[in-house]
Formats: sequence, C-alpha cells, structure tokens
Amino acid sequence: MTTRPKRLLHDEAFVELEDVELVYGRGDKRVQALTATNLSIAKGDFVALVGPSGCGKSTILKLVTGLLKASKGYVYVSGREVGAEPMRVGMAFQNPTLLPWKTIRDNVMLPLKIVPPFRQEFRQKRKTEFRDRVEALLKQVGLAGFGDKYPWQLSGGMMQRASLCRALIHDPQLLMLDEPFGALDQFTREELWAIMQDLWMTRKPTVLLVTHDLKEAGFLANRICVMQARPGRIIDDSVVDFARPRNIDMAYTPEFVTMTQRLRELIIANRPNKEAA
Repeated sequence: MTTRPKRLLHDEAFVELEDVELVYGRGDKRVQALTATNLSIAKGDFVALVGPSGCGKSTILKLVTGLLKASKGYVYVSGREVGAEPMRVGMAFQNPTLLPWKTIRDNVMLPLKIVPPFRQEFRQKRKTEFRDRVEALLKQVGLAGFGDKYPWQLSGGMMQRASLCRALIHDPQLLMLDEPFGALDQFTREELWAIMQDLWMTRKPTVLLVTHDLKEAGFLANRICVMQARPGRIIDDSVVDFARPRNIDMAYTPEFVTMTQRLRELIIANRPNKEAA
C-alpha cells in the first residue's frame, strides 16, 4: 500500500534538502557520501530512511540538525537555511546514553535544564511543573513509578523508553531517531513501536527515522525513502497508506508484505557491487 508523495512547494516544506552533496576528506582520502540528494518533509510528518549500510542515512540526520554542513546544495529547516535560527531538536540513538549517576527522572529532565526557553525557568519549575511534565511522559511510555530508579536498574527496553522521553520532554520541533530500537529483541522492539506511534500521534513532532528494519519503517512512518549505496541519494520515496493506529498484525497482511518486499528488492538492487566491496 504505497503511493508517490505529493510534491511539496518550497514554502510548504518544514525540512528540505535541495541538490545536497557531501564530501569527506581531500585528495586520495576524498569520499563522496551524498550526491544530488533531494528531500521535502512537511511539518508533523514521519519519514523513514532505509538503505544499505554506509549509504548516508545518518549523514542526512546530521545535515538537518546542523552537525554537518553540505559541500553543495542547501538544507532548509522551517523555511531558512539550517543554523540560521535556534531549533529545538530531540534525538534518540541505538544506545540510550543515559547518565548512570542520575535518576531516570533527572535524565529525562536534562533538556529542560539546558534548552531555551525552558532553562530560564528550570530552577523555579524543576520541582513542580517540570517534574509533573516528566512524570506524565514516563507514565505514557509505561514507566510510571520508575522516576527514582537509576539506568543500571532498568532493562534495555525500559532505558530506551526513558531515552524517548528525554528526546521529547522539551517539545522538539524535530525528532531525530537513529536506529533507536536496533539493539533490542523483537518483542521489545514491537512494543516500543506501538509506544513511539502513540507518542507521535499525541505530540506530532516532525520525525526523521533511520532504520535497517523495513517492518519498523512500515509500522511507524508515513513515508519511506530508499537510498542507494555510496554515494548516497534518495532513489524512491513512497507514502505508507495504512491507517492509524497500526498494530503488529498489520505487518503480516499481504499488502504490508508486498510493500516491504518491494523495498527489499530496491535496496538489494542498489547495494555496492562485489568488485566495489
């Protein structure tokens, strides 16, 4: 169940990559990571990037957040070149990266301490409004009552739930997810997909997800973009038409299997050839 996405006008796109290229190094060490990459994402959309390892999926996340600067082309966020004005960004990675000496509550609250405009009010609200905000989010992901625990007292799945809370606590305009469920077992991943879907449906941040799991991409995203092997670029951009809320049974329907198989064939056809490898 995929269709081509409606082409966004420049002023309709919240995130936009326009003919972006990225080159690392010089001379013999020169590596072209991206070539002629174009992508438009509407505000509040959920887009997944899939493709072979090393194709530049995580590079696109770094370009959108301003951690890397394009060698050619333009990256726009909210109608302006990236970095032109402050942007609240939430990030979650394959490893939760929670601070082991802080409680789960304090870990989740950390962005409120350092990100404007919340940091100006942190001392005043950290034991009242901000604490209530943390507890409500922990409850939403099934961690009610775990605020006083430390990361080492939680399972991997529970730590990843806390990591998602930390990424969302400051109401980010952009949520960047880089393989956030990749280190978890299948049952825990599927449970967290449902939680992530619920978080997105209630909060509607603009999400860019990097994943190797085609079932995960189809369950979570509104659009799936397939990238070719390095030098990376987007070679397919399809809308996922399955209604929300989605459940795991949907992933076993003929329509879903057909969609993921098409994506798999595209990725296989655009992997590096054996000689290049």
